[in-house]
Amino acid sequence: MKLKQIVALGALASAAAFTQAAPIWQDFSLTGLYGENYAYPFQGEDNHQTTITAEYAAGLKYGDFFAFADRSHTDAGNETYFEVSPRLSLGAVTGQKLEVGPIKDVLISTTWEGGSNFNNYLYGIGFALDIPYTSYANINFYKAVNDNTKDDYQMTITYAVPFKIGGEEFLADAFLDWSTAEDEPNHASELNWTSQYKWNVGKHISPETKLYVGVEHSVWHNKYGFKDLDQHDVSALVKYHF
Repeated sequence: MKLKQIVALGALASAAAFTQAAPIWQDFSLTGLYGENYAYPFQGEDNHQTTITAEYAAGLKYGDFFAFADRSHTDAGNETYFEVSPRLSLGAVTGQKLEVGPIKDVLISTTWEGGSNFNNYLYGIGFALDIPYTSYANINFYKAVNDNTKDDYQMTITYAVPFKIGGEEFLADAFLDWSTAEDEPNHASELNWTSQYKWNVGKHISPETKLYVGVEHSVWHNKYGFKDLDQHDVSALVKYHF
């Protein structure tokens, strides 16, 4: 294993170790998706895909933790993909308030992305933001290392906006990933904005039930780094929080 990968794994392990504690809050959910306009290399842009996603998120004394795993059945075959993302709060570790303007905390951010025959390690700095009308908003800046491309850089934005219409509860949440291009091998700059728009039908079952239905909108330019492989898909969505 190359030294840079050892450093990336060390950063990931350190963040995970520091964030290990009894959760202040935690959430586990399962999501089912179905769409018909997924793009894949050498397969075109009109592929059907069914995906089951398991997600876990937690707030901890010294940071936060997020992980998910996708299992997808597509016209191009079956896929498994996962991400593990612990973040270490510098404010919590130092005991100092690191609040400046919309920034309410500064964190060491790490992510391990994995799937069939690949691993991608990201490490960098993140900011928890105080943005009106959001339940959370974050921006992370990473350096990415792997065996398949030269090192590149990535920016990730996540946010969630809960709102009500006529007493009904809705949630709009999303992530946006942007990564730099690489010349060797030919790997174009990517932009992936995936957003979900959900209605909580579970409240009509019981006040504690969180069962959402809605859609996921995926806009992915240069998917997987393939130049001009663009995805514009709207998928039906069902999501249950345990």
